[in-house]
Amino acid sequence: MADSYDHIDRAILNALQADASLSQRALAERVGLSQNACWRRLHRLSEQGVLRGSRARICREKLGLDLVVFVMLRTRHHSADWLRAFRRHVLTIPEVVDFHRIGGDYDYMLKVVTEDMRAYDRVYRRLIEGVELDSVTSYFAMEAIAEERPLLL
Repeated sequence: MADSYDHIDRAILNALQADASLSQRALAERVGLSQNACWRRLHRLSEQGVLRGSRARICREKLGLDLVVFVMLRTRHHSADWLRAFRRHVLTIPEVVDFHRIGGDYDYMLKVVTEDMRAYDRVYRRLIEGVELDSVTSYFAMEAIAEERPLLL
């Protein structure tokens, strides 16, 4: 972590990673600050882009979202225009929850979360629609051993 963040900033970030619903008072108590000092640090961390909002963690299985697929993509196209069109296209598919450009044997990796194989097939068909890809390889997760782990600070 950059030198401009001290142990109190790290404590704040660790506490929020564990429970983003903490009240400002509870957070201040947990890290040993007054509410005003805690608010100033939270404001600075937000202004610097370290804190980017907060989200609820949802149990996907309870909503019937039982299938997780890691999709590895390879393309022959590497122009700026193709990349812009491809990014725009992928970002229209709500089942794609993570989207990375990577190095190695593949060019892109997507994490797709959906109900079942039939729903994934609809995502797959939408993904390849209108975008030329060299190869699409899908890996189906059998068990989530660790998901959404906090960053090591």
